[in-house]
Amino acid sequence: MSSYIPKVESIDRKWYILDAAGKPLGRVAAKAASILRGKHKPTFMPHVDCGDHVIILNADKAVLTGRKLEKKSRYYHTGWIGHLKEIKYKDLMKNDPEKAFTLAIKGMLPSNTIGANSMTRLRVYAGAEHPHAAQKPEVCEF
Repeated sequence: MSSYIPKVESIDRKWYILDAAGKPLGRVAAKAASILRGKHKPTFMPHVDCGDHVIILNADKAVLTGRKLEKKSRYYHTGWIGHLKEIKYKDLMKNDPEKAFTLAIKGMLPSNTIGANSMTRLRVYAGAEHPHAAQKPEVCEF
């Protein structure tokens, strides 16, 4: 008996909606990363990009447990000498909650072309509205 290996042409990509209102950011990000990779499918292969599209709604209503809002920071470097920047998650969630989700999910995906292609199938919105009704997305409960 031979093993089944999915071909890129034969992959059926579905659309899923995750509602982040009142849920921890990391839990929603972990579920989204799993769907983007395709780990929820029985035909998952780690070397094949067989994931689905994910729409995250209400990113501004997601919560960070404990004291992460005050203590957790994001550091990045501008490329200039001495320009290491720091943003507290309190400010990041207030000003740009989509970026907080994008950074969390990007860190959970592999750092190669499969991870980069998976990130193109992610859509994050701060509110409850999205322009993807024509794709008939399914609501994913977790």
